[in-house]
Amino acid sequence: MVRKSQEWPDEGELIVGTVYKVLNYGAFAKLEEYQGKEAFIHISEVSSGWVPKKGHVDASLKRIREDQRTKKIQHWKIEQKAEKFLELSAKSLGKTLDEAYDEVGYELMDIFGDVYGAFETAADEGAESLTEEGIPQDWADAITEVAKKNITPPEVHISGYVDIETFVPNGVEVIISALKAAEDNGDEEEEIKVQCVGAPRYRITVKSTDYILAEKALKAAADRCIAVVEESEGNGAFLRELDN
Repeated sequence: MVRKSQEWPDEGELIVGTVYKVLNYGAFAKLEEYQGKEAFIHISEVSSGWVPKKGHVDASLKRIREDQRTKKIQHWKIEQKAEKFLELSAKSLGKTLDEAYDEVGYELMDIFGDVYGAFETAADEGAESLTEEGIPQDWADAITEVAKKNITPPEVHISGYVDIETFVPNGVEVIISALKAAEDNGDEEEEIKVQCVGAPRYRITVKSTDYILAEKALKAAADRCIAVVEESEGNGAFLRELDN
């Protein structure tokens, strides 16, 4: 069960429920995100009010659009995965899932919006991103370790082209040096590869976890390549994408 920090859902909130009892006038469903709570779905599927005093909330299926339902289910599945990550983190500290929620789980929801958001941040920025928000060091380390093992940062792939030529006697060596310069990204994390499309055109591909950084790396690679050629009385041009 994925848990929410509040006791009841907000009015109008999309909720995930599992129907466990069907009657002539409607059905009862357990709320997957609210421990021990349930919803009643009237046969008309239209919500008749907000009545938590009855021990359940009235819910509607008819008022939910298909895109809302799909998005909600996807988010719920992600949070189920996050709860498993939280349980693994707790286990590494010799604690239970209940203790994890009480000690950091609900706090992570408040800080990052949901538990998965906290794990994504930890995977990308490390334990310090959690301790800076007041999460205890032992929990921050445990969460980060699980996050880095289970969450793969998104990859961005972009390509551009350079047209380069030189007419000096050692022109082949100059072109080779220029292409090597394009691939030499120093200590930067972006991965750069160069392929021949058909002389004088060469494709430069950049792989990164950030689109803006990838664009900068692509332009810098092209500039390095062209600079080498121009030093040998050649010329070059950068194209962001291949002309049709």
